[in-house]
Amino acid sequence: MWNLPEHTVEHLLDGALKVLQPREGYRFSLEVFLLAGFISLKPREKLLELGAGCGVISLILARKHNFKFLIGLEIQKELLTFFVHNVKLNQLSEKIYPLCGDVKAPPLKSGSFDVVFSNPPYYSAGTGRLSPHPQERLARHEILASLTDFISCAAYTLKNKGRFYLVHSARRLPEIIETCLKKRLMPKTLRLVYSYPGSEGKLVLLEAVKNGGAELKVLPPLFVYESRNGDYTVEMKRLFAL
Repeated sequence: MWNLPEHTVEHLLDGALKVLQPREGYRFSLEVFLLAGFISLKPREKLLELGAGCGVISLILARKHNFKFLIGLEIQKELLTFFVHNVKLNQLSEKIYPLCGDVKAPPLKSGSFDVVFSNPPYYSAGTGRLSPHPQERLARHEILASLTDFISCAAYTLKNKGRFYLVHSARRLPEIIETCLKKRLMPKTLRLVYSYPGSEGKLVLLEAVKNGGAELKVLPPLFVYESRNGDYTVEMKRLFAL
């Protein structure tokens, strides 16, 4: 199928979305549903995803929201190929445009987008266990681009008062906020994600506004599972559904 490397086919959003991804290497995880569910969109907005991978977040947004168009920027050519085929497979070529490019030198005009979002690598240089697969190493670790590079690209490509949405490791929250402030992206909405009640917060969801005011809303915690050995919470099940 599609002359792609060995891959699997996933059926998402109650079967409304079909996604191809490599059998080995970088494969999407819960973060795509968390970020897609956190993003708030208005009709006719122009969207940009930084580090789109196979395009899962962009595809979910296209199924759930109305917007003018979305560009997905991805530097790894094999992942971009999957992204292109996923867009065609789901008949979304008129809304989503995969683009090969580097967040450190984006092939885009400044101030062009209403919304920019990203699920960038979580591990800074020299930290975390490196995957033996080069594709996953590049997706999980800051080898090609750093957190600052992603945030800088968001600030560059956003319109004034445009919104930036990010999912990242909660342990790097101080760095995230400091970098956003330096780039004039004012944190506006914050939510921590926990595996289950009583566990340590693992992920952070952040909305920041370019040149926004100094007021931050902290949302209630989001729990993935009911308990240590439990099922997904009702909220997570809603994120998986159309």
